[in-house]
Amino acid sequence: MLYIFFRFLLRGIYTLLFRLEASGMENIPAEGPVILASNHLSNFDPPTVGVKVKRKVHFMAKEELFMVPVFGPLIRAFGAFPVKRGGVSKDAIKSAISLLKEGNVMGIFPEGSRNSQAGAAKKGAAMIAVRSGAAVVPVAIIGRYKPFSKIKVYYGKPIDLTAIIEESSPDMLEQVTDAIMARIRELAANNR
Repeated sequence: MLYIFFRFLLRGIYTLLFRLEASGMENIPAEGPVILASNHLSNFDPPTVGVKVKRKVHFMAKEELFMVPVFGPLIRAFGAFPVKRGGVSKDAIKSAISLLKEGNVMGIFPEGSRNSQAGAAKKGAAMIAVRSGAAVVPVAIIGRYKPFSKIKVYYGKPIDLTAIIEESSPDMLEQVTDAIMARIRELAANNR
């Protein structure tokens, strides 16, 4: 209930403040495990990715945020779960895979940290995708978070990773990561 209320509230705020527009919502499967894999420009990105989606979207958040009074319990109520910075957190990956195997939607930023130059992505998103069997929907956020300037979010068609996964080569996770990032960049480039 809390999630639905705040999603409604944030939709209004984002629509007024950032003139948020979303396209390609029909590409998000209505059921089953889904990863929304997005570029990462700002701390505002998690709500941007999830606010227009009909299904509840879960995100990893840095562990320190859960220690902030009021804010920590609030983001936990929204479905966020902690991840340790500075390395791969096995607990966070297990939590993500478990959430997805239960048929949930998860938002992931393969670049790991905010990065407007589309640098090297990390393999965590690929590992989670492969182990969970979730559909991977590329997401591109375009625009700047300036009051009353437009932010657009595009949801692409799910990425078919079957050929890469079936090949099962030693660098499979790197290939999956590259495929995901290529689709995100393509989606961003085609919608500028």
